[in-house]
Amino acid sequence: MAFDIPLFDLNFDEREAEAVAETVRSKWISMGQKTVELEQRFAQRLGVKHVIAVTNCTAALHMACVLADLKPGDEVIVPSLTFVATANAVRYTGATPVFADIISSRNLNLDPDDVVRKITPRTRAILPMHFGGFPCQMERFVEIADENRLVLIEDAAHTIDVDYHGRKLGTWGRFGCFSFFSNKVITCAEGGLLTTDDDALAKRAKLIRSHGMTTLSYQRAQGHATRYDVVESGWNYRIDDIRASLALVQESKLDDVLSNRRQKRKLYEKALADVSGIIIPFAGTSEGSANYIMPIVLDGGGEVRRDAVRDFLAEKGIQTSVHYPAIHRFSIYSGNHDLPTTDYVTDHLITLPMYDSLTEEQIVRVADTLKQAINSVTV
Repeated sequence: MAFDIPLFDLNFDEREAEAVAETVRSKWISMGQKTVELEQRFAQRLGVKHVIAVTNCTAALHMACVLADLKPGDEVIVPSLTFVATANAVRYTGATPVFADIISSRNLNLDPDDVVRKITPRTRAILPMHFGGFPCQMERFVEIADENRLVLIEDAAHTIDVDYHGRKLGTWGRFGCFSFFSNKVITCAEGGLLTTDDDALAKRAKLIRSHGMTTLSYQRAQGHATRYDVVESGWNYRIDDIRASLALVQESKLDDVLSNRRQKRKLYEKALADVSGIIIPFAGTSEGSANYIMPIVLDGGGEVRRDAVRDFLAEKGIQTSVHYPAIHRFSIYSGNHDLPTTDYVTDHLITLPMYDSLTEEQIVRVADTLKQAINSVTV
């Protein structure tokens, strides 16, 4: 189905095309100098000592879990209202993800109080995710982690370059994990970053990113090394210079992109103000946000009514989504989970269109059509 107003759209132009062409003309397209430049640029932007560019955020999350020394029998507290990679990365190490609830329908982030309730002698880490680019209560999570000697890993897939109480999101924990997937705030199709201030962990991260090898192909091609050793098991989680060149152009646009999205969020809140029967999560917040997505929560009716509202919008040419189907309901994670707020939100959540070229006229149309849907849909 073709949509008049899609869920997202790329902010690409000739600069991205030229950057890729330049990298191709250089005749070095795998991980090399462009990747190094990308890491340096984001280290400066985020105010963190080490940035390791990887093939996607899932790889960054997996590496963080490995570097946190997670193993079978360990537990990691995670949200269920997130993409499944957050929990899968824990399972890759043999550890068990333990799901904690979100705060409310108005704040879709991990609830620190429920995290405390879920801590056991087997808990080794906490892995909050900044939903929609809005900050979790990081001071609380730092305090909880310190008091219980837990590793704090930030899933920053929804955010990038957002200030929170004097620090950037993704730099509060021992590790931060960022995403450059195609529909993210900035993108290189597939890509991610792992951040840390720990020198030893950064050194090991670079090893396990590339098979545990002590030197890279680019270093050998430049004559800086002629051989390599393999000092531990690792993976092929390297990004390449083609994608790094895309990410560099996108980084140069980031300030404008974030400003643009803040404005679109304000326009949405204004346009949705007289739509009854919905909750706008994070409405009126004074905290910064990357505004990755525009979520709303319907006031009752369940999954059937939510889906009917989405169908109404689709028939009118407006694409929506659901961020996210709760992980604890997937077959692989099924069990006895006490997550009443997550259960409610995942059945009533709709993600509205959000992208850089979205116009005020389109935002008003989305709001008006949503109002029509809510008033007309009965189940």
